[in-house]
Amino acid sequence: MNVLDLKVPFNQPYLTGNEISYIQTAIEQNHLSGDGCFTKKCQAWLEQNVKCKKAVLVPSCTAALEMAAILINIQPGDEVILPSYTFVTTASAFVLRGAIPVFVDIRPDTMNIDENKIQAAITNKTKAIVVVHYAGVACAMDKIMDISKQHNLYVIEDAAQALMSSYKGKPLGSIGHLSTFSFHATKNIISGEGGALCINDAEFMHRADIVREKGTNRKQFLDGQVDKYTWLELGSSYLLNEISAAFLYAQFEHAAQITLRRLEIWRKYHDEFSILCNQKVMRPLIPEECQHNAHIYYLLLPNKETKIKIMDYCNSRGISTVSHFVPLHDTLAGKQYGRTHGDLQTTHDISEKILRLPLWIGLEIKQDGVIAIVVEAIKLYVEEQALQHVSLMGEI
Repeated sequence: MNVLDLKVPFNQPYLTGNEISYIQTAIEQNHLSGDGCFTKKCQAWLEQNVKCKKAVLVPSCTAALEMAAILINIQPGDEVILPSYTFVTTASAFVLRGAIPVFVDIRPDTMNIDENKIQAAITNKTKAIVVVHYAGVACAMDKIMDISKQHNLYVIEDAAQALMSSYKGKPLGSIGHLSTFSFHATKNIISGEGGALCINDAEFMHRADIVREKGTNRKQFLDGQVDKYTWLELGSSYLLNEISAAFLYAQFEHAAQITLRRLEIWRKYHDEFSILCNQKVMRPLIPEECQHNAHIYYLLLPNKETKIKIMDYCNSRGISTVSHFVPLHDTLAGKQYGRTHGDLQTTHDISEKILRLPLWIGLEIKQDGVIAIVVEAIKLYVEEQALQHVSLMGEI
């Protein structure tokens, strides 16, 4: 395969084969607005596999986080501790209710919130800790849950990237009081757009149905428990349509196979890049107690300049590589609505040096396949730069 003829997208959605037929079934059942048979099947699958007390499908992980903020009764001036290295809605869902996000630094090994820096960020206004399982690798949940118990705080798992991952044998999403998932087209298991709120604290089980149905008891009405439904509290339109649920259920049926295949690709990258560890290039580190889902494969380069040059080098050869989050505390809105605790130096360093590589079902891992070409392009660049450095040193 000629590398100059190659086109490797960063992501390519994967279809299991039953998506279209399940959508057709949903249409024939004339139940498109949500809470039909496929919604119920998806929620039952989540309850069984995440091992949560209750799961509800929603239009996005953003919607699930917004529901979480309502359920824990966020009030103006409340503080929520979270990492700065995350997607915007991890913070904005709580800002919408008037909360102040308090950004703390991340660990350099997993890019997850540094559990050792949470305690010092707690004040008498702190209401919750929101953890983000970056790349599907678990945060240090034992210590975080201990801190939450000491200070009577809620823990919300932003598990947008973490379906099928676990911590000490516990599925991610089953540990905090509430957890949220994403089924966006860029995730491992997809419905185009879509998400779920998983509930582990019985306190929220009944209210979740009310918040999800615009603050009404419509679900009770549909279940025949009341003769009409009325407005009871805050809520919004957080119901996923049945077409998306039908698509999602076809994905859930193959979740184990999808995860195994992604792990195979991830491990191929990991093995191939072991040779670069002597070139100041760092590979992902997975703590022993964590089983990840191969959501992301990344490299940490020596500096921002090297990252940009490798991205340009790969893109010129048809290989799409990308960076990741702009730290929220560095953004215009982050400075306006939140505050930082500490200098967040690790967050800054990681955001400048991380390079994410293509990872999707269909990438070939055979000797002359696509992954080999991606790896070879990066190795060639690193080796060329090393040789140039040696040459320059010889001229001095």
